[in-house]
This record gives sequence, C-alpha cells and structure tokens, in this order.
Amino acid sequence: MIFGKGFNYGIDFTGGAVIQVKFNQATDPGDLRKWLSAQDVNFSVIQQIGIPTENEFQLKIQGDVQDLAKLSANVSAAIEKSTGPGKFEVRKTDVVGPQAGAELRWASFWATIYAVIGIVLYVIIRFDVRYSPGALLSLLHDSVLMLGAIVLTQKEFSIQIVAAVLTIIGYSINDTIIVYDRIREVIKANPTKSLKDNVNESINTTLSRTINTNTTVLLSVFALWLFGGQVIRDFSESMLVGMIVGTYSSIFVAAPIFIFMAKRQERLQLAHRTA
Repeated sequence: MIFGKGFNYGIDFTGGAVIQVKFNQATDPGDLRKWLSAQDVNFSVIQQIGIPTENEFQLKIQGDVQDLAKLSANVSAAIEKSTGPGKFEVRKTDVVGPQAGAELRWASFWATIYAVIGIVLYVIIRFDVRYSPGALLSLLHDSVLMLGAIVLTQKEFSIQIVAAVLTIIGYSINDTIIVYDRIREVIKANPTKSLKDNVNESINTTLSRTINTNTTVLLSVFALWLFGGQVIRDFSESMLVGMIVGTYSSIFVAAPIFIFMAKRQERLQLAHRTA
C-alpha cells in the first residue's frame, strides 16, 4: 500500500461515466473492446451484466467532464460503425464528476474512521482498557490485509470495496467481543489459574461456534462470488479475504494482545505498590 502502485481508484472516486449497452444479438466482450478501441474510445472496464444470453454490458470510462458530456454519443457512434444501426441500445448513462468523486473518497474514508472509533469506544465501555488495544489492532489488521490484497491484485477500488471493508469491520469485532466476553467469564470463574490457561480455555470453548458460524457465512459469500456475476465480483472477493483474516484475528491477534496488556497492567500495579 505504501511502496506499491497504490489504490486503483474507480470511477466512483476519480470521476467518469458508466454506460449500459444492450445488444440484440450474441456479442462477445472481446469484440466490444475491439470496436471501442478502433474508434479511440478510452474505457477502463467492460463488464457483462445479467445472464450471458441477455447480451448486456456495462462500460466504465474515465475522462474529463467536458468529454463525459458527449461520451454516450461517442460510444454509440463507435459501436454503430462496427455493427450497423439498430442492433443495440444505450440503456443508461451515469456521469460522476471529479469533484464529486473526491468528496465521495473522503466521505468513505471518514465513514471507516468513525466506524472504528465507535467500535473501540463500545469495547472500552463494555470491558476495560486491557481489551480495547486488542480490538483496535485486530480491526486494523483485518482492514490492512484486506486493502493490501486489493492493492496487490490492483482491483478497482470502488464503493463496493468500502462496503466490504465496513462489513468485515463489523463482523470481525463481533467475533472478538464473543472471545473477550468468554475470557472475562472464565477469569472470574478461575481466578487462581494462570492468565494464559484461562485465555486458552476461553478460545477453545468458543472455537466450535466460531468455526460453524464463519463456515456458514463463507459459504454464502462463496455463493455470491460464484453466481453473483461480474457486477458484485469485487465485493464478494474482498469479503472472502476479509472473512478469512477476520476469523483468525480474533484468536491470534486480539487474544494475545489482551494477555500482553493484562500482564503489563499487573507489572505497573506491582511497581506502584512497591513504590
């Protein structure tokens, strides 16, 4: 994310146009790319939407606002020159200006920040300061790995990705709170046992619930990826990555950080009593 190419921002955040085209006959996406390229129409993404027999495509095109205003006519002219008149229709054209895209980018950023702040405040109120660093770092871990995978594969960063990140943040903290709740209960029930033993027991007693729940959700997300089509493919792929990292972070990130913070607090209290 820092040293690579960075995010491949989509039209939602940079400005551009989305044009929906439906053909009357079977059309291959590769042919559509050739037709547009031959007429110097610069497109970023061509997605087939719906079932293949509907022959409907979505074109995402980046450009200046002045060019976007006449883009639909340019696309129609480019396709008509290759296929002939009356064999397609432009069903919808949506234009996003660069200023609106920049505003949406910042709005998405702050939405994520506010979500994380709200979750951390909730954890502090419900538990105590020993638990909140683990919850925060667990959320940071999940978000960074998820976004890092998007940067690595250079997938288009769109509103769908923001929705996936916010969904995973909420899902991950749910798992973390369940583990933390059990840790607190076990520590109260077994005050003489070591902290590590209590945490291990807590994780083991919640493990079957974690595996069953996450497997069910993973199957649902996998079904979205397999049958949802190209339009929500980026969302479902991001969710798959987020589900995997969010599942193990509750156990291997949040719990060990709690142990570290609890032992640190014990040392500070001991030093204070000694002084």
